[in-house]
Amino acid sequence: MQGFFTFLQQNPFLLLFFVVGLAVWIGRASIKGYGLGMVAGAIVVGAGLAVWSSTYGVKLELNNFAKSLFYYLFMYGVGLRVGPSFINSLKGDGIKFVVLAVVSSILGLALVVLGAKLFALPTGAAGGMLAGSQTMSAAIGSAEQAITSGVVKLPEGMKPEEATGMIALSYGITYIWGTVGIILICKYLPRWWGIDAQAAAKKYELDFGVKDLEGGALTGYRQFGVRAYRLENPAQVGKSIEGFRKENPEYRIANVLRGGESVGANADLVLQKGDIVALGGATEHLTDKMGLIGPEVADAKALSVALDQADILVTNKEMVGRTFESFRDLAIAGQLQIGKVERGGVPLPAGLKTELQRMDIISVVGLKSAVDELGKMWGRIARYNTSTDLLTLSVGMILGFLIGRIEFPAFGAKIGLGNAGGLLLAGVIVSSIVSRLRFFGSTPNAARNVLEDLGLVVFVAIVGVNAGAGLLAQLTGAVALKIFLVGFIACTIPPFVVWAIGFHIFKINPAVLMGGVAGARSHSGPCREAAVEIKSTVPWIGFPVAYAVSGILLTVFGYFAMLLAQ
Repeated sequence: MQGFFTFLQQNPFLLLFFVVGLAVWIGRASIKGYGLGMVAGAIVVGAGLAVWSSTYGVKLELNNFAKSLFYYLFMYGVGLRVGPSFINSLKGDGIKFVVLAVVSSILGLALVVLGAKLFALPTGAAGGMLAGSQTMSAAIGSAEQAITSGVVKLPEGMKPEEATGMIALSYGITYIWGTVGIILICKYLPRWWGIDAQAAAKKYELDFGVKDLEGGALTGYRQFGVRAYRLENPAQVGKSIEGFRKENPEYRIANVLRGGESVGANADLVLQKGDIVALGGATEHLTDKMGLIGPEVADAKALSVALDQADILVTNKEMVGRTFESFRDLAIAGQLQIGKVERGGVPLPAGLKTELQRMDIISVVGLKSAVDELGKMWGRIARYNTSTDLLTLSVGMILGFLIGRIEFPAFGAKIGLGNAGGLLLAGVIVSSIVSRLRFFGSTPNAARNVLEDLGLVVFVAIVGVNAGAGLLAQLTGAVALKIFLVGFIACTIPPFVVWAIGFHIFKINPAVLMGGVAGARSHSGPCREAAVEIKSTVPWIGFPVAYAVSGILLTVFGYFAMLLAQ
């Protein structure tokens, strides 16, 4: 084995991606739905390999520049993801979920700091416990930054790498209950409160018209369709298309074939007997008036109608607060179909009474003219773009580093957001601007996911490898037990407080509140399990706003946990 570890030591790139690959593989394993995940797996694999190699006298170490680079890319990616949702959360009913996220994050920070001081835990433990107990792996980086920036004064004789190792160690000890605990708590909170969350979800679905209980499963039903008919009804012969639409506003004539050739569908075109008419509309309308035009025919040429598929960004202030139901009487309502609704980067279960919010992204498919008309009414059409604007990425990163240089006096020292916090804020600013101008500076979801996923797992893998060699010297049974106890308390108490505030003070529907509690901990796992538990997608409605706010707060709080615990 010594030869193997020596080989890895001499080939750092192989070592890095060996750790990353193993972490992803281990992260996919689960027992009854519960597993480490690739980020915690990276800490375990990286630290484990480093400890193992040290027993053979081989020290594994990876470049700190690479560690910082990937972490900074990750932080910028997080800012891009949560930006629009974070800005929108500062108004309307979103304030309730902002409060829940703020309470949960501050309470978690306070419990970790008090625990670290009470048990006199080593420097680094507070940051790691916050990251693990709140399952916010990004807090590892901000905690480490508090050490590298010199804001946290290390005890005499303690090296920076030892403090970093304690961050990783504390994270690993508290992460398991941090993940499993919040899932179990969120899942069973309504039952412990004596509430039937499934009934509450059904009521919400009924009140707001949320019908998508299978999370967007593919079915045979289509809201919108185009069919072809041969004009034989004398009542329609001689009418213009404009006259037909005035009498039948629920339909739109998309194409007319005459003598085997397309003659278009201009408003002043007069219909003649024998014309093949391609009619678009809602499925129920197409079957309501059988014989309105004549018998249905399967004419491929007539049905070769241009359809469009696009995302519409809601920017028109006059549309904010209006429900989907309020648009049912428009002629275009039967000429297109709404697919998914996305709010703050998170798919949202939508129904007839779902209210539009600024910066919502609505996916639609239908007649091109109807899609264009709806796009002008709601805001602007966003065409899918797979390319990434690297110029905007560079400008955003530069902006983040400049923001990170801003410092102000506090706690007897000069502190600021630092590079990580500056990049997070820059991502929020850039994504908010981009979402309004849609799409200068395009960063598709897939590209952003690479920034986040690869950035975080590589950063954590390097932290694990570099910290691993010193872990055995720092780890004792007493210290580990104290760290676990503090993490257990910091994970368990905040969700109960958040639930009590949301249910008793804000009167939030319990099914929605389950998602709000999960979002306040910035963890999608509890929301997913809650949705399965009550057989409804309603919990996801309460998730996006709290998720965006807590994601930013908990990431930055890693820094303050280190600062306040010293």
